[in-house]
Amino acid sequence: MAINNPHGNAMQTLLQLMSMLRDPQHGCPWDLKQSFASIAPHTLEEVYEVVDAIETNDMQQLKEELGDLLFQVVFYAQLGKEQHLFDFETIAQTITTKLLQRHPHVFPSATLESFGQVSDISSEQVVNNWEQIKTQERKQKKAAQLVSVLDDVPAALPSMLRATKLQKRVSNVGFDWQSVHPVYAKVKEELSELEVAMETGNNLHVEEEFGDLLFSMVNLSRHLHLDSEASLRKANRKFEARFRLVERMVVETKRAITDLSAAEMDMYWERAKNIESKK
Repeated sequence: MAINNPHGNAMQTLLQLMSMLRDPQHGCPWDLKQSFASIAPHTLEEVYEVVDAIETNDMQQLKEELGDLLFQVVFYAQLGKEQHLFDFETIAQTITTKLLQRHPHVFPSATLESFGQVSDISSEQVVNNWEQIKTQERKQKKAAQLVSVLDDVPAALPSMLRATKLQKRVSNVGFDWQSVHPVYAKVKEELSELEVAMETGNNLHVEEEFGDLLFSMVNLSRHLHLDSEASLRKANRKFEARFRLVERMVVETKRAITDLSAAEMDMYWERAKNIESKK
């Protein structure tokens, strides 16, 4: 089976390529073994690689990583098609319908044809409307069940991102601090409670208090209008750059980093910080 018009409709070509990879007779053995569950970790990895390319402003890498992420969607679409659940077309139709319904200020009749009417809605109003519409959608989905504002916050999200989403959800119904100062006080309180737990030697208690401290730190980042995930990624990159600088300085002395004493390691670390601060 040959690919039809590879220089024509790129999306159709990619979908056809995916079906070939899953062809029972001539497909790729690795692709044929995959399932929704086995692909999921790869999807998460691709998302982070997209974010990394954006934060490092590597547009060539971003183009490639977006392609990798798109391929994940195409893979899920192929699996869904094989199991008669959905296909790429229905995925696209579903998100199109959702976006039309969630943007009444752009599409008053929830149709493409209604586009173009003047709207002076602010970005803040857009966010508020979006949350109201999503709340209504959740109620419709769970009409026969107890509806929670925390419904459909994915449990598989990275913990820091999920903490942010949980806090934003409850904030929408008024369960939130009104300023940053009591949040900062809460962080100090949780730090003190962690110190007390450490003195008890109870690992489960220490873990619980450490989790509370992290949750409070995420709350503080939200009130400071910071992205906790992005802030930690920047801290990671800063640490990595400094440690690599330490390694280079040690190599120049013809020593191994494992031979350094704690005091020497600290000396090199401070030297690396000073060099970075002058850049």
